[in-house]
Amino acid sequence: MKIGQFLNKFSGRTPRILGSENFAKFSVLLPLIEINGELHVLFEVRSFHMRRQPGEICFPGGKFDPDDKDELHTAIRETAEELGIQPNDVKNIIPLDFMLSPFGTIIYPFTGIISSKKELQLNPDEVAEIFTVPLDYLLAAKPEIHQINFKVEPDEGFPFDLIIGGQDYNWQTRKMDEYFYFYEDKIIWGLTAKILKHFLELLKEHQSEK
Repeated sequence: MKIGQFLNKFSGRTPRILGSENFAKFSVLLPLIEINGELHVLFEVRSFHMRRQPGEICFPGGKFDPDDKDELHTAIRETAEELGIQPNDVKNIIPLDFMLSPFGTIIYPFTGIISSKKELQLNPDEVAEIFTVPLDYLLAAKPEIHQINFKVEPDEGFPFDLIIGGQDYNWQTRKMDEYFYFYEDKIIWGLTAKILKHFLELLKEHQSEK
């Protein structure tokens, strides 16, 4: 290969996350809704008939579909399907930081405002119920933090003889913080709590800048 061929091949290339083509892509929406003049965060309780994570608290969202225009389209489509609203009922949409999960997924979170709680028609196949929490309550709340340890376990037959250190190789391990928010009888944790904490930190940063 000549230099010109090489440069033409890579000219204008946009970098992405290495190996991201092997990751499943999901989008979620952190919905805000005004109740009695105050902003609330809306949460879903997943249907108890669902195969994965039945009864857990989450935000509307789902897997990226090849027909979706982009990750934002996925978030709005899934929110509309789950809450029984029109896509244009979600206003003032703002992207949050995307996340790489340790379980082979990329999550693209957004936040936006839903016009009215009265218009919601929940999809019973996916949503058992909804509830809201005042945003001011969440801004003042301090989540409990617990840690999960990830341990490296090479497959049987791993070629230890090909690496320095062999079976005594010092594998890097990591810990992951899990956050728990409590509101009345509800427990918000997992990916939902991570996105919520990120959103609340962004708000607090903006408030401190004023």
